[in-house]
Amino acid sequence: MENRILELEPKTVWKNFSRLNAVPRPSKKEEKVIQFMLDFGDKLGLETFKDEIGNVIIRKPASKGMEHRKMVTLQSHLDMVHQKNSDTDFDFDTEGIQMYIESDWVKANGTTLGADNGMGVAAIMSLLEATDIVHPPLGGSVHH
Repeated sequence: MENRILELEPKTVWKNFSRLNAVPRPSKKEEKVIQFMLDFGDKLGLETFKDEIGNVIIRKPASKGMEHRKMVTLQSHLDMVHQKNSDTDFDFDTEGIQMYIESDWVKANGTTLGADNGMGVAAIMSLLEATDIVHPPLGGSVHH
């Protein structure tokens, strides 16, 4: 991955998108990315679990003074459509996406980028780890 990606704004979202894209996450083979998200929630000390069909739920308590607000649920999907150029040697089961910047675009080297819906997952991750955003109870749900 090109380091300039980590300088893009908002930095926390691009950092989390880069971390997510380092994990293989092809459709129908989400085990590694599910574990990545379980570890992410656990490291934050948040209620984190996988339901019976493989969705990862991470709950964050409300900020002080917001405890009586309704929970807001943020939802996104973990997997990505995995396609590569015919001349690209790439194993989606074992390799992370190789991102780079070209002009004003973030691209992947010979493969799909995984921005649908990886950017949604990255935004949820950024909100869950933020310490400076006042919020009601949050329920992040990322599904396979």
